[in-house]
Amino acid sequence: MARRAIILLECHPRGNGPLYVRAARRLGLRPIVLSADPTGLDYLSGEGVEAIGVDTDNLEALMRECYRLLEIYDIGGITSPRESFYATAGKLCHQFELPGPNPASIERCCDKFLQRQLLAEAGVPIPAYRLATNSAEVENYAAQIGLPVVLKPAVGIGSIGVRLCRNADELAEHTTYLMGEEHIWWSSPRILVEEFAQGPHYWSEMMGDEVVGIGTADFGPAPYFVYREFTFPAPLTDHERKHITDVSLSGLRALGLGWGPANIEFRWTKRGPVLIEVNPRLSGTLGTQVVQAASGVDLVAEHIKLVIGDEVNLRRRHSQTAAARLLIPDRDGTLDWIVGARRAAAVSGVAEVKLYVEPKSQIVRNGDYRDRIGYVIAASPTLARTQEILQRAVDLIEWSITSFPACSE
Repeated sequence: MARRAIILLECHPRGNGPLYVRAARRLGLRPIVLSADPTGLDYLSGEGVEAIGVDTDNLEALMRECYRLLEIYDIGGITSPRESFYATAGKLCHQFELPGPNPASIERCCDKFLQRQLLAEAGVPIPAYRLATNSAEVENYAAQIGLPVVLKPAVGIGSIGVRLCRNADELAEHTTYLMGEEHIWWSSPRILVEEFAQGPHYWSEMMGDEVVGIGTADFGPAPYFVYREFTFPAPLTDHERKHITDVSLSGLRALGLGWGPANIEFRWTKRGPVLIEVNPRLSGTLGTQVVQAASGVDLVAEHIKLVIGDEVNLRRRHSQTAAARLLIPDRDGTLDWIVGARRAAAVSGVAEVKLYVEPKSQIVRNGDYRDRIGYVIAASPTLARTQEILQRAVDLIEWSITSFPACSE
């Protein structure tokens, strides 16, 4: 009898890809990764996982490959850890009569402007927004909304191209960047001009129509939105927790979601929780690991169980406070050395330490999720103790970067 397998689209190493591969193996499945560039998935060889090259932007090519694999394996499910391929995974699930999300709902959600329209029509609290297609419209809409504003591509992930514009100069500079040739557009150039909702940042982790929990996060220096730290669960009053939960569920209903995972971001403003974004996937930056360290719930494994039609169990195994600190360089250049990861991992209460870089790596900051060079996760019974453990571990990790030579004219 053929071993049961799961097909995973594009499991990149810096996202949740490795977590999906390992969770599938723990569940007794054979993970098969389909990728447009398998050479970029070196970690899979160490996992003993098959990676197949296929144009993952071509639905017909993916279908042909899935039909071929069906002749060899018992395919239990198809999914992707990446938002940009999740709708495609849903279409494949529909084609092969497997459990999966509604592709149309996912596609609507991935267009940030359309998402905003649907949320506004449903009365969900969101920032003021406009859609611009040229620099004149950006300037006009920013004046209507009032500075500061956030400029972001209407379609995109990982805060790529997202900037806070606090004055006219920053607005003009970032508009020029987005409208120029340097920024790579996933679709036709469309810019979302958005009110900057000011207040603490929170995120809710969803599975189906259930709120698994609510966390909080901090960012590094403006004008970028680069995550610096995650904490789960967030220290909230019962009123605050209920308010965020209610808005989370309203957001899912407005977008036609409710099957599988979702990650919803908020700012707590003077008018309460304002929904910033609904992501039709699990947290992409350490959220899942922090949830697991705090509660024992492996959301990646539970998602895979849902995908293959097994029963999902979101019951907490324990109750702690977990936090993750991302390691962010302060300059561009060549990484001379980085030390201390083993010592940090040995600190009592540290759940995980991960480095993405090695000496002689080229460090180029982009002002988005690609800037992180590693992370540390800690957990303990109290928030104060967790923060103490986390800081102690982070202080043990040191590195040196030699700046690139200045360009001479």
